[in-house]
Amino acid sequence: MLTFEEKLTIIESYPELERNDVSMGRVNFHYPGSVKDKKNVVYHLHPNGNGFVYAGELTGYEVNDKGMVNIRNFTERALRSVIEKAISSLSPQPESEEEEEVWINDNTQTLTVIKEGDTWNVYADTGLDGTFVSYKQAAQYLDEEGFTRI
Repeated sequence: MLTFEEKLTIIESYPELERNDVSMGRVNFHYPGSVKDKKNVVYHLHPNGNGFVYAGELTGYEVNDKGMVNIRNFTERALRSVIEKAISSLSPQPESEEEEEVWINDNTQTLTVIKEGDTWNVYADTGLDGTFVSYKQAAQYLDEEGFTRI
């Protein structure tokens, strides 16, 4: 388990986060560049090593009702990973420049993402596989299904 000081050093290495000391020696770190109402990336990091990182937009983490994952037993690598993912999830996402992309999986199956109006549609040949309100959502779906951009 990382100590409080080790966690602070890791978290403070992210210049986009702003430190905010709160009661009982705890520390929060805000992300002022957040495009969402959520600004806390690190919440109540305590001198005993307990604390939370926002993972409400992420998959693969067990979160509480506020979307926070407990980082008490995180390694340095796990802590850096969740912080980077949290910052990314709260950052503006560039839309793809392309109007159409082809994605492929390990079985050489291909899916095509096409921007149609205000939505992004995913097609398997000519059949509609899914419709998404943003490129980011379509790309996340394809990534979770094991596809990569060609």
